[in-house]
Amino acid sequence: MFYFEKISGKNILKSDMLKDIEHFFTTRESVIRTNDPRLQNLAAANKSEIRRYLKVRELISPSQTHSANIRFAIPGKRNYPDTDAMILDNDEQAVFLNFADCTPVILYDKKQHTAAIAHAGWRGTEQKIVPKTVAAMNSKPEDIVAVIGPAICMSCFKVGKEVFNLLKATVEDFEGLYRWKNSEYFVDLKGLNVRQLNEIGVTEIDICPYCTCCDNDMFFSYRKENATTSRHSAVIRL
Repeated sequence: MFYFEKISGKNILKSDMLKDIEHFFTTRESVIRTNDPRLQNLAAANKSEIRRYLKVRELISPSQTHSANIRFAIPGKRNYPDTDAMILDNDEQAVFLNFADCTPVILYDKKQHTAAIAHAGWRGTEQKIVPKTVAAMNSKPEDIVAVIGPAICMSCFKVGKEVFNLLKATVEDFEGLYRWKNSEYFVDLKGLNVRQLNEIGVTEIDICPYCTCCDNDMFFSYRKENATTSRHSAVIRL
Protein backbone atom coordinates (compact mmCIF):
# COMPACT_ATOMS: atom_id res chain seq x y z
CA MET A 1 0.00 0.00 0.00
CA PHE A 2 1.20 3.49 -0.83
CA TYR A 3 1.25 6.34 1.66
CA PHE A 4 2.53 9.91 1.89
CA GLU A 5 5.30 11.19 4.12
CA LYS A 6 7.03 14.56 4.16
CA ILE A 7 10.57 15.87 3.75
CA SER A 8 10.86 19.46 5.00
CA GLY A 9 7.06 19.71 4.88
CA LYS A 10 6.79 18.52 1.27
CA ASN A 11 5.02 15.33 0.21
CA ILE A 12 6.82 12.20 -0.95
CA LEU A 13 5.16 8.87 -1.75
CA LYS A 14 6.28 5.51 -0.32
CA SER A 15 5.25 1.84 -0.34
CA ASP A 16 4.84 -0.16 2.86
CA MET A 17 6.15 -3.23 1.02
CA LEU A 18 9.67 -1.78 1.04
CA LYS A 19 10.74 -1.52 4.66
CA ASP A 20 14.41 -2.50 4.35
CA ILE A 21 15.63 0.33 2.12
CA GLU A 22 14.99 4.03 1.90
CA HIS A 23 12.84 4.76 -1.13
CA PHE A 24 10.25 7.25 -2.31
CA PHE A 25 8.69 9.04 -5.26
CA THR A 26 8.81 12.82 -5.29
CA THR A 27 5.75 14.94 -6.08
CA ARG A 28 5.23 18.35 -7.67
CA GLU A 29 6.14 20.09 -4.41
CA SER A 30 9.25 17.94 -3.78
CA VAL A 31 10.46 18.15 -7.41
CA ILE A 32 14.21 17.71 -7.98
CA ARG A 33 14.34 17.55 -11.81
CA THR A 34 13.15 20.38 -14.07
CA ASN A 35 14.25 22.77 -16.80
CA ASP A 36 11.43 25.16 -15.96
CA PRO A 37 13.06 28.39 -14.72
CA ARG A 38 10.10 28.98 -12.41
CA LEU A 39 10.86 25.75 -10.54
CA GLN A 40 14.64 25.54 -10.66
CA ASN A 41 15.27 27.24 -7.30
CA LEU A 42 12.69 24.98 -5.66
CA ALA A 43 14.23 21.88 -7.26
CA ALA A 44 17.74 22.85 -6.12
CA ALA A 45 16.55 23.41 -2.55
CA ASN A 46 14.59 20.15 -2.56
CA LYS A 47 17.62 18.24 -3.84
CA SER A 48 19.76 19.57 -0.99
CA GLU A 49 17.06 18.69 1.55
CA ILE A 50 16.71 15.17 0.14
CA ARG A 51 20.47 14.63 0.18
CA ARG A 52 20.52 15.59 3.87
CA TYR A 53 17.50 13.38 4.56
CA LEU A 54 19.24 10.41 2.92
CA LYS A 55 22.59 11.22 4.59
CA VAL A 56 24.61 10.77 1.41
CA ARG A 57 27.13 12.93 -0.42
CA GLU A 58 26.29 11.50 -3.82
CA LEU A 59 22.76 11.68 -5.18
CA ILE A 60 23.19 10.52 -8.76
CA SER A 61 20.98 10.22 -11.82
CA PRO A 62 21.70 8.86 -15.32
CA SER A 63 20.99 10.47 -18.67
CA GLN A 64 17.77 8.71 -19.71
CA THR A 65 17.09 8.03 -23.39
CA HIS A 66 14.24 5.46 -23.41
CA SER A 67 16.82 2.71 -23.93
CA ALA A 68 17.07 -0.69 -22.26
CA ASN A 69 20.60 0.02 -21.02
CA ILE A 70 21.33 -0.91 -17.42
CA ARG A 71 24.26 0.29 -15.30
CA PHE A 72 25.58 -0.31 -11.79
CA ALA A 73 26.11 2.77 -9.62
CA ILE A 74 29.83 3.14 -8.87
CA PRO A 75 31.02 5.26 -5.91
CA GLY A 76 32.69 8.41 -7.17
CA LYS A 77 31.18 8.12 -10.65
CA ARG A 78 28.48 10.63 -11.59
CA ASN A 79 28.17 10.34 -15.37
CA TYR A 80 25.95 7.55 -16.74
CA PRO A 81 24.98 8.37 -20.35
CA ASP A 82 22.25 6.56 -22.28
CA THR A 83 21.01 4.65 -19.21
CA ASP A 84 17.44 3.82 -18.21
CA ALA A 85 17.95 1.46 -15.27
CA MET A 86 20.38 1.83 -12.40
CA ILE A 87 21.37 -0.89 -9.95
CA LEU A 88 22.57 0.11 -6.48
CA ASP A 89 24.70 -2.28 -4.39
CA ASN A 90 26.60 0.20 -2.21
CA ASP A 91 25.54 2.34 0.75
CA GLU A 92 27.59 5.39 -0.22
CA GLN A 93 25.23 6.69 -2.90
CA ALA A 94 21.58 7.33 -3.53
CA VAL A 95 20.12 6.98 -7.03
CA PHE A 96 17.17 8.69 -8.69
CA LEU A 97 15.52 8.43 -12.11
CA ASN A 98 12.95 10.83 -13.55
CA PHE A 99 9.44 10.35 -14.93
CA ALA A 100 6.42 12.19 -16.34
CA ASP A 101 3.91 9.49 -17.46
CA CYS A 102 6.41 6.62 -17.95
CA THR A 103 6.35 3.81 -15.39
CA PRO A 104 8.86 3.97 -12.52
CA VAL A 105 9.76 0.53 -11.18
CA ILE A 106 11.78 0.04 -8.00
CA LEU A 107 13.20 -3.46 -7.51
CA TYR A 108 14.65 -4.79 -4.27
CA ASP A 109 16.43 -8.11 -3.74
CA LYS A 110 15.73 -9.18 -0.16
CA LYS A 111 18.53 -11.75 -0.06
CA GLN A 112 21.33 -9.76 -1.71
CA HIS A 113 20.23 -6.37 -0.30
CA THR A 114 20.55 -4.72 -3.70
CA ALA A 115 18.08 -2.41 -5.40
CA ALA A 116 17.37 -0.85 -8.78
CA ILE A 117 15.17 1.67 -10.55
CA ALA A 118 13.95 1.10 -14.11
CA HIS A 119 12.43 3.70 -16.44
CA ALA A 120 9.68 1.89 -18.34
CA GLY A 121 7.98 4.10 -20.86
CA TRP A 122 6.42 2.33 -23.83
CA ARG A 123 9.85 1.97 -25.46
CA GLY A 124 11.46 0.57 -22.33
CA THR A 125 8.46 -1.69 -21.75
CA GLU A 126 8.62 -2.91 -25.35
CA GLN A 127 12.29 -3.79 -24.73
CA LYS A 128 11.35 -5.49 -21.41
CA ILE A 129 13.71 -3.32 -19.39
CA VAL A 130 12.24 -4.42 -16.05
CA PRO A 131 12.80 -8.20 -16.49
CA LYS A 132 16.23 -7.39 -17.94
CA THR A 133 17.05 -5.38 -14.82
CA VAL A 134 16.09 -8.32 -12.58
CA ALA A 135 18.45 -10.48 -14.64
CA ALA A 136 21.24 -7.87 -14.45
CA MET A 137 20.85 -7.84 -10.65
CA ASN A 138 21.57 -11.58 -10.75
CA SER A 139 18.46 -12.03 -8.65
CA LYS A 140 16.08 -14.92 -8.17
CA PRO A 141 12.55 -13.74 -9.00
CA GLU A 142 11.22 -15.06 -5.69
CA ASP A 143 13.65 -12.74 -3.83
CA ILE A 144 12.43 -9.59 -5.59
CA VAL A 145 10.01 -7.01 -4.23
CA ALA A 146 8.77 -4.69 -6.97
CA VAL A 147 7.12 -1.31 -6.50
CA ILE A 148 5.35 0.28 -9.48
CA GLY A 149 5.18 4.04 -9.01
CA PRO A 150 2.83 6.76 -10.33
CA ALA A 151 2.40 6.54 -14.10
CA ILE A 152 -0.15 7.14 -16.80
CA CYS A 153 -3.26 4.93 -16.52
CA MET A 154 -4.90 2.88 -19.25
CA SER A 155 -7.75 5.39 -19.72
CA CYS A 156 -5.22 8.12 -20.52
CA PHE A 157 -2.64 6.13 -22.49
CA LYS A 158 -3.82 6.08 -26.09
CA VAL A 159 -1.42 4.50 -28.61
CA GLY A 160 -1.31 3.77 -32.32
CA LYS A 161 -1.71 0.29 -33.78
CA GLU A 162 2.05 -0.18 -34.29
CA VAL A 163 2.87 0.58 -30.64
CA PHE A 164 -0.09 -1.54 -29.52
CA ASN A 165 1.25 -4.55 -31.44
CA LEU A 166 4.80 -4.04 -30.10
CA LEU A 167 3.56 -3.95 -26.50
CA LYS A 168 1.22 -6.89 -27.00
CA ALA A 169 4.17 -9.02 -28.15
CA THR A 170 6.04 -8.54 -24.85
CA VAL A 171 3.79 -10.85 -22.80
CA GLU A 172 2.30 -14.28 -23.25
CA ASP A 173 -1.06 -13.14 -21.84
CA PHE A 174 -2.25 -9.67 -22.89
CA GLU A 175 -5.77 -10.16 -21.54
CA GLY A 176 -7.04 -7.22 -19.46
CA LEU A 177 -4.15 -4.93 -20.40
CA TYR A 178 -5.82 -3.00 -23.20
CA ARG A 179 -9.08 -1.38 -24.24
CA TRP A 180 -10.51 -0.76 -27.71
CA LYS A 181 -12.70 2.34 -27.63
CA ASN A 182 -14.01 4.47 -30.50
CA SER A 183 -11.57 2.78 -32.90
CA GLU A 184 -8.64 3.72 -30.64
CA TYR A 185 -6.19 1.61 -28.61
CA PHE A 186 -5.54 2.18 -24.91
CA VAL A 187 -2.90 0.21 -22.97
CA ASP A 188 -2.30 -0.37 -19.25
CA LEU A 189 1.42 0.42 -19.03
CA LYS A 190 1.67 -0.26 -15.30
CA GLY A 191 -0.23 -3.50 -15.67
CA LEU A 192 1.95 -4.56 -18.59
CA ASN A 193 5.09 -4.21 -16.46
CA VAL A 194 3.40 -6.17 -13.68
CA ARG A 195 2.52 -8.92 -16.17
CA GLN A 196 6.12 -9.04 -17.44
CA LEU A 197 7.31 -9.45 -13.85
CA ASN A 198 4.69 -12.14 -13.15
CA GLU A 199 5.76 -14.08 -16.22
CA ILE A 200 9.37 -14.33 -14.94
CA GLY A 201 8.18 -15.37 -11.47
CA VAL A 202 8.06 -12.09 -9.50
CA THR A 203 4.84 -11.98 -7.48
CA GLU A 204 5.53 -9.57 -4.59
CA ILE A 205 4.44 -6.33 -6.26
CA ASP A 206 2.89 -3.09 -5.03
CA ILE A 207 1.09 -1.00 -7.66
CA CYS A 208 0.59 2.72 -7.17
CA PRO A 209 -3.04 3.77 -7.72
CA TYR A 210 -2.17 7.28 -8.94
CA CYS A 211 -2.24 8.32 -12.60
CA THR A 212 0.04 11.14 -13.67
CA CYS A 213 -2.66 12.54 -15.98
CA CYS A 214 -5.69 12.09 -13.71
CA ASP A 215 -3.72 13.19 -10.62
CA ASN A 216 -1.84 15.96 -12.36
CA ASP A 217 -2.18 18.17 -9.29
CA MET A 218 0.33 15.86 -7.54
CA PHE A 219 2.54 14.57 -10.38
CA PHE A 220 3.91 15.78 -13.71
CA SER A 221 2.44 14.58 -17.01
CA TYR A 222 4.27 14.93 -20.33
CA ARG A 223 1.06 14.36 -22.28
CA LYS A 224 -1.28 16.55 -20.25
CA GLU A 225 1.20 19.42 -19.75
CA ASN A 226 2.29 19.80 -23.36
CA ALA A 227 5.74 18.19 -23.09
CA THR A 228 6.68 19.61 -19.68
CA THR A 229 10.37 19.39 -18.77
CA SER A 230 9.53 18.84 -15.08
CA ARG A 231 9.67 15.36 -13.63
CA HIS A 232 8.82 13.48 -10.48
CA SER A 233 11.56 11.10 -9.42
CA ALA A 234 12.00 7.61 -7.98
CA VAL A 235 14.71 7.59 -5.32
CA ILE A 236 16.53 4.72 -3.56
CA ARG A 237 19.25 4.37 -0.94
CA LEU A 238 20.45 1.16 0.71
